[in-house]
Amino acid sequence: IKAMETPAETEGKGYVHWKGWQEAYQGLADPAYLEKMTLEACVKRAYEWPDGVLVAKDGPRVVGFAGYGPYRDDTLPGTGELYALYVLKEYYGRGAGPALLRAALARLAGYPRVALWVLKGNGRAIRFYQKNGFVPDGAEQSITLGRPGTVLRMIWTRPGQG
Repeated sequence: IKAMETPAETEGKGYVHWKGWQEAYQGLADPAYLEKMTLEACVKRAYEWPDGVLVAKDGPRVVGFAGYGPYRDDTLPGTGELYALYVLKEYYGRGAGPALLRAALARLAGYPRVALWVLKGNGRAIRFYQKNGFVPDGAEQSITLGRPGTVLRMIWTRPGQG
């Protein structure tokens, strides 16, 4: 696990973001919405968002990434946020997800709590975060992924901070 630095890593992050949406959100997002999320758009976004991104690699290949930073609004002061965590499906169960999560939490060491938003209905992701100490706090937001959806907020409290 390392900070995203090279153009190849940035391109790889874009690919994982695109592929992760295609793999994880089938049945959860409108198919037309997923079609509009192109590889090119995800790569472009990777170049626009170079900081606060960690990549997991298998040799030279990027197989996962995590984005992190301060919580994006003022509703949870003093809280970090895991903005995104994606791993290619073929790497599920091989340790990349937990390693990325641990590394992101380490980078957010100055925060006693870390929040994330996860799509309601994405049982695999919710179970992963629960297994790693995140707990839903009851907050929800409506989103549109070609059709209405809901995201749930989950919070992790740093040991000794609770």
